[in-house]
Amino acid sequence: MFVREKTINGYTYLYLVKNVREGKRTRQQIIKNLGRKDAVLANGDLDRLLASIGRFSERAAILSRIEAGDTSGLRCRRIGPPLLFGRLWEETGCRAVIEQALAPRGFEFPVERAIFTAVLHRIMVSGSDRACEQWMDDYDIPGADDLSLHHFYRAMAWLGEALPEDRQAHATPFAPRTVKDEIEEALFDRGRDLFTDLSVVFMDTTSLSFTGAGGETLGRRGHSKDHRPDLNQMILAVVIDGDGRPICSEMAPGNTADVTVLLPIIDRLRHRFAIGRVCVVADRGMIAEATITALEERGLEYVLGVRERTDKRVRDHVLDDPTPFTPLLVERAQGETQLFAKEVRVDGRRYIVCRNEAEAEKQRRDRQAIIEGLEKQLAKGDKALVGNSAYRRYIRKPRRQGDDGPEEATEPVFEIDAGKLAEEARYDGVFVLRTNARISPLQAMLRYRDLLQVEAVFRTAKALMHTHPIYHSSDAAIRGHVFCSFLALVLRKDLQARCEAAGLKPEWGEVLRDLDRLQEVTWDTGPRTLILRTPVAGVTGALFQAARVALPPNVREPKA
Repeated sequence: MFVREKTINGYTYLYLVKNVREGKRTRQQIIKNLGRKDAVLANGDLDRLLASIGRFSERAAILSRIEAGDTSGLRCRRIGPPLLFGRLWEETGCRAVIEQALAPRGFEFPVERAIFTAVLHRIMVSGSDRACEQWMDDYDIPGADDLSLHHFYRAMAWLGEALPEDRQAHATPFAPRTVKDEIEEALFDRGRDLFTDLSVVFMDTTSLSFTGAGGETLGRRGHSKDHRPDLNQMILAVVIDGDGRPICSEMAPGNTADVTVLLPIIDRLRHRFAIGRVCVVADRGMIAEATITALEERGLEYVLGVRERTDKRVRDHVLDDPTPFTPLLVERAQGETQLFAKEVRVDGRRYIVCRNEAEAEKQRRDRQAIIEGLEKQLAKGDKALVGNSAYRRYIRKPRRQGDDGPEEATEPVFEIDAGKLAEEARYDGVFVLRTNARISPLQAMLRYRDLLQVEAVFRTAKALMHTHPIYHSSDAAIRGHVFCSFLALVLRKDLQARCEAAGLKPEWGEVLRDLDRLQEVTWDTGPRTLILRTPVAGVTGALFQAARVALPPNVREPKA
């Protein structure tokens, strides 16, 4: 393929042509008329075409070298995650807030860059700071090239460092105020506007286990939510607003019960973020009678889930109340949901009994499938079925053959308990709320439903927060390590909000995979160094548009 000149009526024209073979002859075939030679040279079209072809030839040359096994002078690094999340790090205010907090200190290394690198590591793969030191070598993170493991340890310790005594106002009983608390408050202030509303907050907890002692005070034995009761652990609480945005995180020793966490954190929230009216929405595990009394004494509203099966007042009085249900139709993104609700007052307490017909039918079908399997096992006389928890809940206590007659036998007989089936059916699709808020039953249901939606955010948070293994041995470094995971959650939520605004709904695994595929190859030829970018793949282009991040050129030279 080449460029050919041809003169017609005194004017010279340029053509892009190629040779084609027809039988035993070869002829030239015109691919494109580039135009009059003087015009093409004047407007620079030919120069741009040559530059474009040159870029592809350079990329082809590099690929040819790689295929031939010659990687001398070539270096490849991933650029997608640092570019995208680096922009979010700037625009959420994380960088500015951390640098402001660092201003009075005199660290000899870029602490903010160490924190951003740790946060990026949590987003992409999670893990320990030791793993982060090795992981970062594959990524082009501006300002992070000279970081080493002891820099990450010092940065984590600074984030979790306790504040001076004169800045310890409103600390919780289980943790002092630390540097990371002031960063959370500054981030909230930067994002506050006239429409910022924290009148409704959601809180959930998880446990993080340690392979070692877990610091001076944090590592304790307690109820393990990750099924490792043999290890010391800590309790982590994350507070989220009604839109699912992370507000703050709180950390407590591993033997702290959930019911003792809620009130101190709510008290602290009101002072930290200047919240006036508060409606606490929480699930069953957070609530005890003393907690409810304390909320009422503080003048706080609440919408709380109730344990229908174990709360005697609910089981014996609320659920048996003859008040008819009121049908309610709730619109959701997936369509309409048919609900029924009624308000019941018992001993001066207000309950909202809710029934979801679709969920009730699903639970009935699931139970019927279990019973059919149980009947088949009983027909075989298989006593081992009592070890199956799904079966065991519907089996009557074994009796012995011959109990009703003169013939005695020692073989136990297992039967399906009809009474247990009827009792279980009583709860199909039913959930009960207790509230003191001056809102309608529908509003109470919607607020509690929002909690269920926010639990999806918590599942994401827990995935990011489980940064095993944690090798730090001090409380301060552990707090900083876990706080980096909280900042990762902040960036992920911000990206999700931008995607929703742009009409994007990418899978998170797809996001991470496609971002990692965006790379730059540096080719050092001796007299000249070129940097070539790989093509954009998958959702990367749409993500960069949503975050307003410009892609680097296909081919460029490094800045002097």
